[in-house]
Amino acid sequence: MADDVADCALRAATVSGIAYADVRVIAPKRYLHLAVRDGNASALTSSLSSGLGVRVRTRLAWGFAGTSELTPAAARDTARRAVRLARAAGRTAKGPLRVTEEKGPTRGKYVTKLREEPFDLPPEEAVELLLDAERRLHVGPEIKSGIAAYQAWDESKLFRSSDGASYAARIVHVGAGVTATAVRGAVVQRRSAPNSFGGACHQSGFEFVRGLELDDLSATVGQEAVALLDAPTCPTGPTTLVLGSSQLALQVHESVGHATELDRIFGSEAAYAGTSWVTPAGIGSLTYGSELMNVVADATEPGGLGTFGWDDEGVPAQRVPIVESGRLVGVLSSRESAAQLGLAHSGGTARADGPDRAPLIRMTNVDLLPGDLSMDELLEDIEEGVYMETNRSWSIDDKRLNFQFGTEVGYRIRNGELGSLVRNPIYAGMTPEFWRSMDAVGDASTWHLWGVPNCGKGQPGQVARVSHGAPVARFRHVAVRGA
Repeated sequence: MADDVADCALRAATVSGIAYADVRVIAPKRYLHLAVRDGNASALTSSLSSGLGVRVRTRLAWGFAGTSELTPAAARDTARRAVRLARAAGRTAKGPLRVTEEKGPTRGKYVTKLREEPFDLPPEEAVELLLDAERRLHVGPEIKSGIAAYQAWDESKLFRSSDGASYAARIVHVGAGVTATAVRGAVVQRRSAPNSFGGACHQSGFEFVRGLELDDLSATVGQEAVALLDAPTCPTGPTTLVLGSSQLALQVHESVGHATELDRIFGSEAAYAGTSWVTPAGIGSLTYGSELMNVVADATEPGGLGTFGWDDEGVPAQRVPIVESGRLVGVLSSRESAAQLGLAHSGGTARADGPDRAPLIRMTNVDLLPGDLSMDELLEDIEEGVYMETNRSWSIDDKRLNFQFGTEVGYRIRNGELGSLVRNPIYAGMTPEFWRSMDAVGDASTWHLWGVPNCGKGQPGQVARVSHGAPVARFRHVAVRGA
């Protein structure tokens, strides 16, 4: 069925005046969300959808159309609508539209490796796992709310293009986590694990969720939430800041990943928290951070939410250097934006949120590479500072320049050792100054790959799942305060 629909759409799209066409058939696209709150199942969401997206290009402009009806007749109608839209858009084009020349797969296949199929697992079994984990969060009367949650995503895709590219893919992501909320009087504190906002996510089967051992994590999470009720507020003033791996991963996402998306740099993506402080002239020469800063965008990384075989333009997954020794050397690009910059090839980052959306430049797995210091070595020469971990809140401007982040937990650092808890820690800064203040980077033992399942971009909006690897790192003279 998918092959017939794709072929019908591609034939209908390759008509006079069309320089290129591609077709994506998504069947099926599945999502599952289970949650337990305070001893009771509180969420059960299951969705199943399918559809077709057709994109065409004239000499001057793109056209895109989608449908949820997977029949040959609907495929032909959708392709003809995409052609009409491209021709209409060409009437206002300022000049020819250029794209890079790419060699796509002729019969490619990419499938997530699974040991335990998440969509075959009885929901009762997953709920029992969540019930047990949530129950262990309740370590005392101060825990007023506990949540354990699990999510799974599954997308099967068939891609065909008029260039002869063709591939089939099935990608499965899973994630789970626990959260405890402690209350005493007017003081409220939250603690999450393995991470906040959905926990830890991975390209894997349900075996990854089992491996998180949420029941073992839960008691510690509850105890830390209660302990934060008595902790002093984080001190205010410039200090040495050490960021844990998960918080640094979000810092990379917001102040490096989004800022180096080439459509934002060109200003063509500006409607949804768009644009960037980076300019096209800075690519290749801009000092982004200290000499210890090395960042790559790696769509081949095992287990990453941004890992795939080919993007939604048929460009192979690849590892692209973004920052080397503090200098901006690369960007996230598509075929059109790469050609606009003068690059020979796309970075392979064009992805769409389903068949009813056209591909946009999206992060893959944007990683800060580890350094050579253990955690103890990174701490040892800090006389006074703060360690922060697990994001609670974030705010960053449209140019990805001025930011403020809050974390769930902080620890005072005194004379090279982690000390007492502090609550409501916040740090703020400006992207280049912040990254240039990084003077120590943790080694591979401190590095972890974290999934971000809810990255928003575009108008109409699209949600992408991406990952970021990050170690622990140290920053000097950072503005810190307590909420």
